[in-house]
Amino acid sequence: MNTDVMFSSKTDLWATPQAFFNELDAEFNFTLDPCSNGENAKCAKYFTKSDDGLTQEWAPHVVFMNPPYGREIGTWMRKAYEESKRGATVVCLVPARTDTRWFHDYVYGVADEIRFVKGRLKFGDAESSAPFPSMVVVYRGITQ
Repeated sequence: MNTDVMFSSKTDLWATPQAFFNELDAEFNFTLDPCSNGENAKCAKYFTKSDDGLTQEWAPHVVFMNPPYGREIGTWMRKAYEESKRGATVVCLVPARTDTRWFHDYVYGVADEIRFVKGRLKFGDAESSAPFPSMVVVYRGITQ
């Protein structure tokens, strides 16, 4: 794998480290991956780009979301928050970008839990760590 492309602005896709996912899955028992490319699905139920996870209903699933890290990340975080209000539990692996609008609108003071990842993750098959810190944002679904 060419890590030069992986760690650049040429891509907004960052493959979740399997061991990191496994730890979270043991805690949450995920049932939906709304941001899959089809080959990297973390759950039996998943949505690809052609399915458009932003237009699908996520509730009552327990969702693992590692969204594209580009400009649309705010839209994904809004969707995660909204779906939690409909009953989905959503666990998001995202860059720790505390200076962004999406962080202040949909994470800080809104999420049920923010876990800052110690150190930097190695995404996919990369030998080098990511050039940014990560965090796990948890929205616990509200049942009506």
